Amino acid sequence: MNNIQMKYTAAQEAGEKVSVTVQPYPGDERILRLRLRNGNIIVELTNIGAAITSIFTPGKNGELKNIVAGYADLASYLLNPDYYGVVVGRYANRIAAGHFSMNGKEYQLSVNNGGNHLHGGVQGFSHKFWTLAAVKEDEQQCSVMFSYNSADGEEGYPGNLSVSVEYLLDDTGKLHVHYSAITDKSTPVNLTNHSYFNLTGFEVPSILDHSLAVNAAAYTEKSENDTPSGKILPVANTALDFRKPRKLREGIDQFPADMGFDHNFVLDKSAENNLEKAAVLSEASSGRTVTVYTSKPGMQLYTANYWNGSIVGAQGVAYQQHGGVALETQSFPDSVHHPHFPSAILHPGEQYRSTTIFEFGINAD
Repeated sequence: MNNIQMKYTAAQEAGEKVSVTVQPYPGDERILRLRLRNGNIIVELTNIGAAITSIFTPGKNGELKNIVAGYADLASYLLNPDYYGVVVGRYANRIAAGHFSMNGKEYQLSVNNGGNHLHGGVQGFSHKFWTLAAVKEDEQQCSVMFSYNSADGEEGYPGNLSVSVEYLLDDTGKLHVHYSAITDKSTPVNLTNHSYFNLTGFEVPSILDHSLAVNAAAYTEKSENDTPSGKILPVANTALDFRKPRKLREGIDQFPADMGFDHNFVLDKSAENNLEKAAVLSEASSGRTVTVYTSKPGMQLYTANYWNGSIVGAQGVAYQQHGGVALETQSFPDSVHHPHFPSAILHPGEQYRSTTIFEFGINAD
């Protein structure tokens, strides 16, 4: 357990406001179960894929519900084909044909998605055991930090890459996700968390009646191979116009090839790398809201288009098509092939840093 021991105190058992617990998973001590609590919000995690396994938040009636997709059995995160809650990398989203050129050298990455490289490849960061590097708590906040060392050549990427991700839960209802990385060779880096939200706690099996607002006037057009064409197009007069809150059912049928939304938005930013509001997801019956802030330039909207009821999740219900919605803050897909996209290349001597915040709220109306 890396000298970080399970923390049980009488105060925590009695309901201490802020707490962190860490314990090995029964049957496999490589697997850790972690729990952050701050007030009435609980975030549970595991070291497999540095994954968020559950987030319990209150609705307008005060009842706590787990609003993210996940497995009841933590060992299932070793497979996790739908990327429930994990950190994906080295490169989130797709790289066309898994091939790119950099500094006069050709690189071939693993291919795992219709001829493309997706979410870091066959065994990306999402399927690795991360090291629990730190646990912290005080009266206002609590946090855990995971680290992972990706070897030169892993999945075809150049450079030894040292990565860390910190999950910090504060006393204002915000979960801060801080990413950092350094490398000894230039390499693409694009890290995100792949949680799927259903703000009813999956009591309603689809997210079609969730409302979404996205702070984006443009999106990256997709080509036939599901990677960007290179064009940045306006969302105006398209089914991707979420500049004002709109239910997800409106326009989800306009993308039959994707079977729903699976698109990268070009976020409106006042300055590069600024931490700014990207999106607001809300659901009327529960009153729950999630506001997303990010320093990244893009956000992928994905509506669980291929879920088919074959997996029963941690809530004890089968996950159906469009049962959850992922809001993946990111660099643009396939940026290595499009020089006019914001660069996602990390060079030696630089430090990759990005932050995403999920703010949990209640709309009592």
